[in-house]
Amino acid sequence: MPVPLAPYPTPPVPFMPPNGNQSHLVCSGCRNLLLYPVGATTVCCAVCSAVTTAPPPGTEMAQLVCGGCHTLLMYVRGATNVQCSCCHTVNLALEANQVAHVNCGNCRMLLMYQYGARSVKCAVCNFVTSIGASPSTEQKVSS
Repeated sequence: MPVPLAPYPTPPVPFMPPNGNQSHLVCSGCRNLLLYPVGATTVCCAVCSAVTTAPPPGTEMAQLVCGGCHTLLMYVRGATNVQCSCCHTVNLALEANQVAHVNCGNCRMLLMYQYGARSVKCAVCNFVTSIGASPSTEQKVSS
């Protein structure tokens, strides 16, 4: 006896950047990107039904990746700290001109750090890379 085939899935709708009448935010429940009409005060997610409060119109938003769980976070531009709603890590939110980059002295992962820092600890291998110093001054940190 033949087995009925499931209907073909509909192709995903390509992401279109918001136009002048729409904005976007990250769902507080499932972390999906939600489009909503400008002026809405709350947005209900079609996937998980979570209700997320929309920022006031005209509020500039910024994004960063959580250092604890790598979730994309959106926050009001100008904030200095952003707490992740998934893992509760408090992330330092810096403007682009306040950060610098260096490769980890052990695993070569590109690391971001605040200007003026003397060293930066790699979140992947826990190696501490000294900023502006020779490789002999780097040390392995256990944790």
